[in-house]
Amino acid sequence: MITERRTRRGGVSAVLVALVAIAQATCSRSSDTTRADVGTPVPVTVAKVAMTDLADTFEAGGVVQARIAATVTARILAPVREIRVAAGDRVRAGQVVVVLDGSDLAAHARSARAVAQAAGQGVVAAAAEQQAAAAALALARATYDRTAGLEAKRSATRQELDEATAALRAAEARVAGAAARAQQAASSVDSASAASEAAGATEAFALLAAPFDGIVTEKLVDPGTMAAPGMPLLRLEDTRGYRLEVRVDESRVSQIRQGASVSVALDAGAGGATTTVAGTAAEISRAVDADTRAFLVKIALSDTAGLRSGMFGRARFAGAARRALTVPASAVLRHGQVTSVFVVEKGVARVRLVNMRDREVLAGLSEGESVVVDPSSELTDGRTVSEGGRQ
Repeated sequence: MITERRTRRGGVSAVLVALVAIAQATCSRSSDTTRADVGTPVPVTVAKVAMTDLADTFEAGGVVQARIAATVTARILAPVREIRVAAGDRVRAGQVVVVLDGSDLAAHARSARAVAQAAGQGVVAAAAEQQAAAAALALARATYDRTAGLEAKRSATRQELDEATAALRAAEARVAGAAARAQQAASSVDSASAASEAAGATEAFALLAAPFDGIVTEKLVDPGTMAAPGMPLLRLEDTRGYRLEVRVDESRVSQIRQGASVSVALDAGAGGATTTVAGTAAEISRAVDADTRAFLVKIALSDTAGLRSGMFGRARFAGAARRALTVPASAVLRHGQVTSVFVVEKGVARVRLVNMRDREVLAGLSEGESVVVDPSSELTDGRTVSEGGRQ
């Protein structure tokens, strides 16, 4: 008959099932209590059901990300020669993680250094030429002065003076040319040195190093792959700091203050287990997402033990305070989906089914009623009690 009734009515409600379970548990505990014990009052501590200021809360889900993450990319077109790390490896700042084939870059760097050395030798040659031109100028000037003096005394001809004058002008021109070539050689040295430094820097592009201490999260290429400028090769993250990134509806984002404390529940693994960690609202984006009408909120997590990127978490934000009917959390008993409390009525404990949301009473209790806090296993429905204290 019971099976037929369930078939016709669609099943017994979860509340009746829980009531049966509570009644069975109560009867079981009552059977263990002697007649003498039934009349013996059980000492209990009670608390009043009262209206209190309760902060409204709301949740937003998101994904855990490292506060500092980087993608190692190539800056040149070259084959990948060696990958020195694997996903999950820890690296130090400056550690070489990827080696590209830079043989042509090395050759170019050697050529640039050779050109720089040749330019340096050119400077030496230009300086020697400048000194020779200066010596020739001194001789030409002395010859001109002697010839001019002799011509004034009619001891030298006019042609000899003209020749001395021409030799002086030629010497002056050679000095100017030597100075220009010396300056050109100095400029060539600067240009060759800059080219050599650039070639050396480009040669260093073949060795890719980790930008910070962290862990390799993803290896994107294998040896032999042709790397191109901007092509991602590895992904790294700094494990010293994580944050939870959630999106909050624009109607509620005004209730979040930067720097406010936030409770974060993280999925800890199989079975639905969660881990609660403390967080701080570190950043609230100013630009609203036009598609979802939500703001991006970044929550810095204080405890990084066991965290990794990609974990799902739920941030609980405190909203505006409101008046609500509440009871101590230790007074609430949960049996599956059914929630109950022990209410003290004229010295007798009575089981009362209630509808709760955290500490807030939604239905089942009235303000001023007394409930038992931390009820013992001896307490059953209808058992007399003696109030040993109040909260």
